[in-house]
Amino acid sequence: MMKPKLKWGIYKMIIFNYPSKKELKARVGERLNYIETSLFGEEFRRDGVLTGANRPHITGKGREFFANVTMKDGLIHSVK
Repeated sequence: MMKPKLKWGIYKMIIFNYPSKKELKARVGERLNYIETSLFGEEFRRDGVLTGANRPHITGKGREFFANVTMKDGLIHSVK
C-alpha cells in the first residue's frame, strides 16, 4: 500500500464532497470532487495518496467518514 508522504509529520486533510464512503468508492475512474481546506497552498495532488474526510456540517451531505484515496493521472484509482 502506498502511504501518504508526510511533511513535518502532519497529514494534509482534504474534504471529500461525497455523502458516503460507499459513494466515493463507486466513483473509481472519475475525477475527485473535493474542497480545499488549506490556507497555505493546494492539498490536491494528481498522483499519490490523499487523506481526507466528509464533514457533513461543512458539505451538508450524508455522514462523516475518513478515507485514503489513491490518485493516478488525476483520476480516483482506489479508496481505503
